[in-house]
Amino acid sequence: MTSTGIGAEAGAQAARTRALAVLRIRGRALAVALLPAAATVILLAGGSTGHFVGRGWDTARWTVGTLAVVVLLAAAGVALVVARARPAVSPTVPIKEESAPDLYRMVRDLADRLDVPAPSAIALTPDCDSWLEDRTHPAHGPPAPKGRDELGTPGLHRRAPAAPVLVIGSPFLWWMRVGELRAVLAPVVAGTGPSAHPDIAAARRFVRGLDAAVAVSAAPVRRPVTRLVCAGVAWVARLLLRSCREHAALMERGVAAAAAERAQAVDYGLRIVAQEQVGLAYAGWDRLLTRVALPAWRMGRWPSRLDAGVVAALTELSRRDRLAEGFASRLGERPACDLLEEPGLVDEAASLLAARLFHGGPAEPGPAWSPVAWQEYPDEVVDRTWRTEAARLHRVLDALGVRATLDPGAPDPGGPTLARVLDHLTDPTAAASDRPRCLPAYDDPRTSDRPRCLPAYDDPRNSEGDPGTSEGDPGTSDGDPRTSGQDHRTPGHDVRIPGHDVRVPGYDDEADGEPTGTERSAALAAGLTAALAREEHEGAHASTAGPTRPGCPAAAGGQGGPGSPLWDDGALPLFPLQPPRTARELLADHVKAMVCCAAVDTAGATPGLDWLDGPALLVDGERAADLTPRILSLIEEGDPAPLRAWLVKSGIRPEKPVRLV
Repeated sequence: MTSTGIGAEAGAQAARTRALAVLRIRGRALAVALLPAAATVILLAGGSTGHFVGRGWDTARWTVGTLAVVVLLAAAGVALVVARARPAVSPTVPIKEESAPDLYRMVRDLADRLDVPAPSAIALTPDCDSWLEDRTHPAHGPPAPKGRDELGTPGLHRRAPAAPVLVIGSPFLWWMRVGELRAVLAPVVAGTGPSAHPDIAAARRFVRGLDAAVAVSAAPVRRPVTRLVCAGVAWVARLLLRSCREHAALMERGVAAAAAERAQAVDYGLRIVAQEQVGLAYAGWDRLLTRVALPAWRMGRWPSRLDAGVVAALTELSRRDRLAEGFASRLGERPACDLLEEPGLVDEAASLLAARLFHGGPAEPGPAWSPVAWQEYPDEVVDRTWRTEAARLHRVLDALGVRATLDPGAPDPGGPTLARVLDHLTDPTAAASDRPRCLPAYDDPRTSDRPRCLPAYDDPRNSEGDPGTSEGDPGTSDGDPRTSGQDHRTPGHDVRIPGHDVRVPGYDDEADGEPTGTERSAALAAGLTAALAREEHEGAHASTAGPTRPGCPAAAGGQGGPGSPLWDDGALPLFPLQPPRTARELLADHVKAMVCCAAVDTAGATPGLDWLDGPALLVDGERAADLTPRILSLIEEGDPAPLRAWLVKSGIRPEKPVRLV
């Protein structure tokens, strides 16, 4: 099979048929735009030959001629916007050939085996996926130097057609072996064959131009005339997109089928095994981002070796899970990251991009956005997160007027204590008989069976958590939350704070199936929600009021000039990892943080990092994994007995003051 004989493949034939259908829609749109002009030409020719004479024909000529001019001007405007609009481009880390000669050599050899054109460049994305991306549009970058195209390829003019860019998921390079990566990339690289067909390439350019035109028209503008013009362009572009949507989707499906068919003969057996690694890498990457990286990002730190962390997380998974035991044996083979000259620098760039996409962090490191190494993570992220949240908890207690101790005659403990939190959240009116108690099972979970009854505080969604998974924001505001005059209402009602219209999910809506908690818990959760919202608002205001970073776009929609980024900064994060925490979860995390601070300061516990569960509290060298249900018992039922029993068993002194930030 030759590189030009894609008609021999059923998928390529179907893709070309659908591409022609898309081009026919473009041709029909052009014909509709030219129809009034053609009618005008006929009327003018008839008048000059003496066939269409009279006042009625003169009026028709003027009317149709005016309509033709308006339609041609509108069509020219739409065509200009479609041609010049910047198509969407995935944010990636470019990999130059001199920094990865072995990787480029492997891809070219793979293209030769598949008998398809080699990709013009290689880039990495912080995700578990790989694809081909067309970046030949002139608006994707500044004019290239003479003798180079827009992708920086020597020897090619900027206007010369270029093959698509191969985008590879960065976790694949660190977890997969060289042979596995080659097998996974085979169907992707094979897609350069159908992409080189003129009809398919023209249809893709047309669809991408329409999509970019819609984005341009959606940009906010102030002048009414400009808004009207943009609305007209958007209406035409959306109409054409709806007309060719099905054909474009089937075209891409045919291209994928053709690429898969062409790649059948290359490492087919190894590709089946490699697909298992793709699923495992995706699971490890998702776990690493949500459990490990997100707490650091919220503290203003970004782990600089996320891809290396995937290997550690999946190795830990293979140690815990017998189903994954065979995966660790692969680590003796050559990893695909060895194809890079400096894998550490590439990992750092991909980690920074991941923080930007998934959390919306700054594009460049700075004093408030600094990298953190894995060996520094327990002290720089875990311990700081606990103490920051504990400090916020005590600031809210101060605003609520909560005393340091219940006994007015008792001496001042000299600092914030865990006993203050326990005493405040304890419900003195709750009868012990009204609460489900399965305390024996919680006294020693390692030697006793799980209780046959399920207490209200034993939420299965939270019992898997870890005492260190307190992913609070790094608010460092010294001001007290404005919670004076707070309306302490019964559970099921709104808890409002002056200056903040806060409705507490998880406490306000009994119909949602969430435990409502006690009145004190609801008030404290409302205060924490308001304090955190204000800190986030102040942080966002400070970032927007600061100097504009070089390269920031001047217009929304990602359609800035040649020097602007390829995506809109205002839309970050593009892929949020988790929804905002409810007030119930926020209160539980802050109480956890206070317990962990007391454990570190009074019982010699240490902060740790669990590769699968994130921040962890290590008591006597073992992870304390049974803390969450006890905390939920306190905040939902006002029952401190399970938590106090755990504190006594662990040797933690709640009456001792702790160090905060």
